[in-house]
Amino acid sequence: MTWTDFERVELRVGTVLTAELNPKARKPAYVLTIDLGDAGIRTSSAQILDRYAPEDLIGRQVLCVCNFEPKRVAGVKSEVLVTGAHDKDGAVVLAGFEHPVPDGTRLL
Repeated sequence: MTWTDFERVELRVGTVLTAELNPKARKPAYVLTIDLGDAGIRTSSAQILDRYAPEDLIGRQVLCVCNFEPKRVAGVKSEVLVTGAHDKDGAVVLAGFEHPVPDGTRLL
């Protein structure tokens, strides 16, 4: 992979505004609305119930891939991919930041 390849992936910081259970999802998932600053407010479907309750997510900054094509997931138009990594138990731990940064900031 080249540096140019990496730069094509638009990774931006956003703040979770809402987190609601998606009753249509086969695997339990939240529907998140995320404020990405100048990039707008976007929706994401996220299977992160193992480690996060809705109240833990509201106001949390997350790292999102913003330039994938929107994908319909269990009746939800998922416009961004919220990033994370699996822990030793297979649960998703969200990527985040130690200190707040402006919404919409692009990952360097």
